[in-house]
Amino acid sequence: MGVYVGSLDQGTTSTRFIIYDRTARAIGSHQVEFTQFCPQAGWVEHDPMEILESVRVCVTKALDKATAAGHDVDGGLKAIGLTNQRETTLVWSRSTGRPLYNAIVWMDARTSSICRKLEKELPGGRTHFVKTCGLPISTYFSALKLLWLMENVNAVKEAIKKGDALFGTIDTWLIWNLTGGTTGGLHVTDVSNASRTMLMNLKALEWDKPTLDTLGIPPEILPRIISNSEVIGKIAEGWPITGVPISGCLGDQHAAMVGQACRKGEAKSTYGTGAFILLNTGEEMIHSTHGLLSTLAFKLGPDAPTNYALEGSIAIAGAAVQWLRDSLGIISSASEIEKLALQVDSTGGVYFVPAFNGLFAPWWRDDARGVCIGITRFTNKAHIARAVLESMAFQVKDVLDSMHKDAGETGEVKNEKGEFLLRVDGGATVNNLLMQIQADLLGNPVVRPADIETTALGAAYAAGLAVGVWTEDEIFDSGARSSIATTFHPKLDGVLRKKKVDSWCKAVSRTFDLADLSL
Repeated sequence: MGVYVGSLDQGTTSTRFIIYDRTARAIGSHQVEFTQFCPQAGWVEHDPMEILESVRVCVTKALDKATAAGHDVDGGLKAIGLTNQRETTLVWSRSTGRPLYNAIVWMDARTSSICRKLEKELPGGRTHFVKTCGLPISTYFSALKLLWLMENVNAVKEAIKKGDALFGTIDTWLIWNLTGGTTGGLHVTDVSNASRTMLMNLKALEWDKPTLDTLGIPPEILPRIISNSEVIGKIAEGWPITGVPISGCLGDQHAAMVGQACRKGEAKSTYGTGAFILLNTGEEMIHSTHGLLSTLAFKLGPDAPTNYALEGSIAIAGAAVQWLRDSLGIISSASEIEKLALQVDSTGGVYFVPAFNGLFAPWWRDDARGVCIGITRFTNKAHIARAVLESMAFQVKDVLDSMHKDAGETGEVKNEKGEFLLRVDGGATVNNLLMQIQADLLGNPVVRPADIETTALGAAYAAGLAVGVWTEDEIFDSGARSSIATTFHPKLDGVLRKKKVDSWCKAVSRTFDLADLSL
């Protein structure tokens, strides 16, 4: 009988379920997109019930596909792991199981007024909570979204008063429903997702009471914090995989670190709706002085050591390509951007900064808005397409430059040539031009694995580790996989690279203080 591990990957725009065999080969998968609600400028919401239904469909279809391919998944599925979009926040009723409001998505900027208020009231302003949780006060994190729900949604206020409210990020919502919901669902979150709420003490790995008191958040609505790799509970009746243990849970970027086998001193960049760069700093927590976040990398078991990371989060990466497709109609599918951008050999002096809802790391400017500058009569849609691709690579470079300053020479692993390698994954990495631009702007090699869906793989590894399918040595022995990776080497002249970077910084500076432009 085969041995299989499932991975539920609940992302910002779609849900996937992938089934892996013992060799970490995907033998069945299914993906479903779901609705993005934008009720006001800067607001982004998801329907939690639609997400649940997408999970049901993906699991069912992936099982059907694996079975049709001759795999006895029903008998051999040992565990499932879960990975999810982080920071996205919801509150639901313990008694009815229904959400009390739509989920507020990580990129949603509605909490900017709450952020400004806290910055004025608290000592240290924006950095008041950094020493405790590693995060600045920002619209990005779950605590501010929870405060907005508590202040603005009557159903949430009433449920909290009655003791009927449960708070969670998407991992918590899914696990609660998968393990029984109103009939005994488990209310838990893992250390990586908890580290993104702004409410967890990074050293103690527990909810921080002084922070809860300061923000007025009742501790009884919060889930229990667990590690990334342990048997959490079994899937309840009514789901296609009843009785299978859930034994892995990580936020998507942390799962990608495990999938990419990032040891201490190694970094990865995931290109999805946004882009997320993490550098594993080992058991040492580094507080950034260059605009980055201190966060968890992973904790692969209740008694395992905690690995920390420096992270730079970029709000808009692949979403800029979707914008070209859906809002401007310059392309009809995301895959067309590479062919269009290859029609020109440069952007013709055009620089595009996708600060649609502000800028995250290392700038942290929620007053920024998108700009496209350097346009002349010569500019055509191919120049703009290429500028969009360059914008992703420039933003990643900004973050990595900050990481190098924070971590120093001893905090990085380099190859025999003294080069720092960036490991990449995520849907946008199929774009060879983007990967070459990234290597050119970094001046360092970029390594793309054969399987670019390392987020789902990382969740599967964590789940399999907990039930004995894999050992930690097997997971982190990336030598076997490196032989089939693709490496992009920089070709751009160093002088031109510096000129382009200087021009990019000038373009970024033009985005500041534009949030109040009149309609």
